[in-house]
Amino acid sequence: MKIASYNIRKALGTDRRRDPARILKVLNQIDADAVLLQEADLRLGPRPTALPRFLISQETDYEVADLAINDVSIGWHGNAILLRRGLEPARLERIDLPGLEPRGAVLAEVGGVTLVGAHLGLMRRYRLQQMTTIREHLKGREIRALIAGDFNEWSDVRGYEPWEKNFELLLPGRSYHARRPFVALDGIAHGRGLRIAEMGVESGGAARLASDHLPIWARIEHD
Repeated sequence: MKIASYNIRKALGTDRRRDPARILKVLNQIDADAVLLQEADLRLGPRPTALPRFLISQETDYEVADLAINDVSIGWHGNAILLRRGLEPARLERIDLPGLEPRGAVLAEVGGVTLVGAHLGLMRRYRLQQMTTIREHLKGREIRALIAGDFNEWSDVRGYEPWEKNFELLLPGRSYHARRPFVALDGIAHGRGLRIAEMGVESGGAARLASDHLPIWARIEHD
């Protein structure tokens, strides 16, 4: 199964144009089975989606996982999951995360793997609390769990302590800023029962214009 994670910045590109069709073009380019999105919904009011549902249905082979709490959003605190048509989730969950500002994570169990998409906070002390909350939420399911998203951690060597015992951390590459990537803000943490066959950062096509982050991806295997 191929997994992608992408902070789409509410479909606002590095050229300052808001273009949801361009985001979908990048997703088609990656061709993942499941996509974990961050900043998929706008911040104000009822948080309307930056990617219209009709456009997702019309331009891609994805369906929106049912995680929103209203009809105008596609996710929870900006986090959303797109699944290839025919890939039915066994479970969907919303996870409240602690912090100075409202944060959340989303979960889907698909093909025997528990996927969690998250956009962690800007301050490390809150990120550590959020990582702990996710770890505790996954207790008993860590072995075949994969967490991916915008982790907002600028260090490659510290800042992930709550996950070190249960998960292996992988940073596919420099994903921010999309025009001149210099730091790996987007990452993956996975349980011991999963293997990463290959992984990377998608930088071709429209990816350098579509958002200020580049999407990351990984191909996972398990027994």
